[in-house]
Amino acid sequence: MAAVQVAGSLPGGQQRQAPREPPPEQGNGFRCLSARLRALRPDDSSSARTEIHLLFDQLISENYSEGGGVAPEDVSTLLVQACRLVPPNQNHLVSKVSQLIHHLLNRLQVIVDEQNLDFLLAYTISAIQQCSSWTHVEVLQALAALVYCNGSKCQKYLPDLLGKSGLLMKLSDSSQSDPEVRRAAVHCMANLCLSVPGQPYLEEPYQNICFQAFLTTLQSPKSSDMDDITFCMLLQNALKGIQSLLNGGKMKLTQTDELGALLAVLKKSMFHGLPGLSIEMPTVLYPTPLPQYDGRPPDKPQQSESSASRPTVNRKKKSKVKPKKTQQGEDEEEEEPSGEREAASVTGSGRANLREGSPQCPPSAGVQSLPFNGSGAAGKERASSPLSSSSWKRVSSSESDYSDAEGGMQSKMRSYQAKVRQGALACFLSTIKSIEKKVLYGYWSAFVPDTPELGSPQSVSLMTLTLKDPSPKCLANLVSNSPYNRLKLSLLTKVWNQIKPYLRHKDVNVRVSSLTLLGAVVSTHAPLPEVQLLLQQPCSSGLSNSNSATPHLSPADWWKKGSSGPFLEETSVSSPKGSSEPCWLIRLCISIVVLPKEDSCSGGDAASAAGSTYEPSPMRLEALQVLAHLARGYFSMAQVYLMELGEVICKCMGEADPSIQLHGAKLLEEVGTGLIQQYKRDSSVAPDQRVPVTLVVMFWTMMLNGPLPRALQNSEHPTLQASACDALSSILPEAFSSLPSDRQILCITLLLGLNDSKNRLVKAATSRALGVYVLFPCLRQDVIFVADTANAILMSLQDKSLNVRAKAAWSLGNLTDTLIVNMETPDPSFQEEFSGLLLLKMLRSAIEASKDKDKVKSNAVRALGNLLHFLQPSHIQKPRFAEIIEESLQALISTVLTEAAMKVRWNACYALGNVFKNPALPLGTAPWTSQAYNALTSVVTSCKNFKVRIRSATALSIPGKREHYGSVDQYAQIWNALVTALQKSEDTTDFLEFKYCASLRTQICQALIHLLSLASTSDLPSIKETLELNGDMIQSYILQFLKSGAEGDDTGAPHSPQERDQMVKTALEHISSVQALTGDTAKRAIMGFLEDTLTIYFDSGSQVALIGLTHR
Repeated sequence: MAAVQVAGSLPGGQQRQAPREPPPEQGNGFRCLSARLRALRPDDSSSARTEIHLLFDQLISENYSEGGGVAPEDVSTLLVQACRLVPPNQNHLVSKVSQLIHHLLNRLQVIVDEQNLDFLLAYTISAIQQCSSWTHVEVLQALAALVYCNGSKCQKYLPDLLGKSGLLMKLSDSSQSDPEVRRAAVHCMANLCLSVPGQPYLEEPYQNICFQAFLTTLQSPKSSDMDDITFCMLLQNALKGIQSLLNGGKMKLTQTDELGALLAVLKKSMFHGLPGLSIEMPTVLYPTPLPQYDGRPPDKPQQSESSASRPTVNRKKKSKVKPKKTQQGEDEEEEEPSGEREAASVTGSGRANLREGSPQCPPSAGVQSLPFNGSGAAGKERASSPLSSSSWKRVSSSESDYSDAEGGMQSKMRSYQAKVRQGALACFLSTIKSIEKKVLYGYWSAFVPDTPELGSPQSVSLMTLTLKDPSPKCLANLVSNSPYNRLKLSLLTKVWNQIKPYLRHKDVNVRVSSLTLLGAVVSTHAPLPEVQLLLQQPCSSGLSNSNSATPHLSPADWWKKGSSGPFLEETSVSSPKGSSEPCWLIRLCISIVVLPKEDSCSGGDAASAAGSTYEPSPMRLEALQVLAHLARGYFSMAQVYLMELGEVICKCMGEADPSIQLHGAKLLEEVGTGLIQQYKRDSSVAPDQRVPVTLVVMFWTMMLNGPLPRALQNSEHPTLQASACDALSSILPEAFSSLPSDRQILCITLLLGLNDSKNRLVKAATSRALGVYVLFPCLRQDVIFVADTANAILMSLQDKSLNVRAKAAWSLGNLTDTLIVNMETPDPSFQEEFSGLLLLKMLRSAIEASKDKDKVKSNAVRALGNLLHFLQPSHIQKPRFAEIIEESLQALISTVLTEAAMKVRWNACYALGNVFKNPALPLGTAPWTSQAYNALTSVVTSCKNFKVRIRSATALSIPGKREHYGSVDQYAQIWNALVTALQKSEDTTDFLEFKYCASLRTQICQALIHLLSLASTSDLPSIKETLELNGDMIQSYILQFLKSGAEGDDTGAPHSPQERDQMVKTALEHISSVQALTGDTAKRAIMGFLEDTLTIYFDSGSQVALIGLTHR
């Protein structure tokens, strides 16, 4: 197409690049042309149209390499002015202005702001309606560029685009006569479905409309007038759209036919274009334990597998290894100049996708795991990416990949077919992650190999694809979903050794895919002993390859030569003693990120040219992801390189490319989390194997003196800000307290300031980080910091975003945990100085939050329990607190009784237990007492979830005085409910609950014994009555409790035998001391029951004698 040729060929033409000025002055041409355009006024004369044509041509042909110093707002303003000069019914000018929109937005990686977007969308829709059909491809390409990462801002125009008679619905229909128009329309729909974190998703009705359109596209056969490459691009766009709906849009596949139809087309697409295979699939796959019929003829496959298919595949491999991936890079220059706005680049195999990738695709599927921000700055983040269309050519083969007419077209077609297969695999992985395992189980027979009878054809499965498709990404998907922790050893070693040579392949796409596979290996069920051994292999083992293009690996100082960091010499003496041997993969990944390419090292000043000296951006991004996987799963190896990793992070976060910055921040978060894990109380890492705190302090000092604070303040890139917040929250508390005071103040000031951000991603990350900091021992007694944090969190609890409110509620729960910890310190100054008005505000906010969604509610009730526990007598005596206390308790009681999520009810029971710990509250006399006990007894006897029952039984055993249990009737009700709960402790239809039966019985027995130790004379008759009816059952479970204690649940029950039998002895002593009424036999009966229980327990093998009790 004319527009594609102009947009794809001119920027790469050497004749235009040679005379250009250095980057700082590259925007001058744009500014001059823009000024000329702004000076024009609408004029329908021939001369005016000619001038506009010439200006548009000059703007399109201008060199915009690496952003060209052009501001995104200037681009948007220029495009609006251009459209105002062109009436939407003038075909040729509309075609040219569409080319301009498409070219500038993609070349400069700009996302249009909402105000200008509104005008431009209205214009393009009007142009499609008024112009001739031959302009539709160019206009649709412009529309696709406009809606990219802007789907949530297009709500006003969705009826015109996706309604019953919407433009995109008509143009994407299979009846559309022009194949290119149909492909462009599906591409627009895919870009509309691309969600942006922090912004609303596409509304559900439109999600369903798009899903059905994509599904129909995938199901439709290739029409006779459509060439193979266009058909491949059409399939890629449809796959990308479905993947965006599943990942970003969180679309749920609830209908069996819907899921079965998707899985059927995905399986078919997985084998698209594979030589030697031609399969037919049913329209819908249905769940079944038996293998599915795949439509292959029964006689031909044997012959093709044995005599024809295998040699063909081998020959294809030889021809593919060299040209396949590089062809995609240059080909997308020609055919798909829209860069990453082109939804066709699903899998990361092409230039556009490798540069940045899809925000929805998981890391295991390639490098396309980079999320986008929620304020339209994603385009700006990509503006400085070194892997622009011209720089991509530098990493391609020097040969002309498609120079031969016949062979070039075959290679080109194989390249596009491979992208369809990889896109189907990525979409399949997203499908797997979006549905429950029990639902998916019935469909696995269609994708995993079966054992055919002798002589019958083997079914086509994922294994077939693994054997026949040379793409490492296919194998990465398989590795990510294989339980290697339960399979025999050496399976991963075979995969590892086969892929290792490809790490030095000349084709960057092969190298990226190989790193993706290794990332899948090191992130699967980590840490695996087999992988640990593989990581400790000599760095040169298996890396030899004639097509080498990656930096050479040298001895241990392999990359320090070019660095002047002050910390490097200290690392060798500060690393933990006995730490693991160096890891070759960490060395390789760091070299990929920080060292120049081999072919650039020989050039004199080449190393100083940003964007041209290093490995391509996709390679560096994937290397950073692998480093993050290693830091997460194999930290014992990564810690040896702590300070080197610190310098890598500083280098990445200091670069201009936001994608590199973002991955540097993610790596920092993983390293920080690994350090925190080492210092947890339950850590299995020996103290002398941990990274010393002094070294951790040096590491974080490097971060805070480096580019991290700048990233936190970079409001143009909210996604980077959010990731930097997450990284800052991963600092080791012991290290934070040892940081210089100005660095501590810097962290706190930045976080409190960022809480005012208008971006929801940033606000959510900041709220969470504050919730982490408020638990730091060095900060939690600082009344001013805790108060400032509380006010910031309360503000976030009012946010419109559910994610922000959920993070704020979690942080509020942490902050109230801090209040409780401070109560337990000898110094009462914190309680005295903490503002009563702020407590009131926190209680009111927590009450409101307890009415929110479950994600917010679970932590809101946790906070309520802590706040009611924290209240001092001075607060409770004030009239203004009386009403809020009553409201708080009613909120907790109603949450306990509500059929909410298990976590919510568990937290509500826990919160009531915390309330019972406050001796200043009128527990036992207040009207809410009976309501609270009734709620807990209802749960302990009838809740389907045993963990909630356990927590309610725990709460019932917390009051420390008899008067706290209220009247005799109330006490009897609690006692009887616990006995009933003990009887029903095995009544469940969910086998998953059975593992909690013993813990439930343990906690109920502890509660019963606790009640006995507090019983009054008036309580004894009801206890005796219960023992007469259920004494044997109760005794048997108490004996179990004495012998075994709690199992599998942290309920606070005593675990030592001495503690358990002491509880029964204490209860017996208390009952014996109760003054019995004349003629009442209840006391004697209860004492007899307890004495018999202890006698049986001691006679059964206890070494302790029953002394001094029976004579009482």
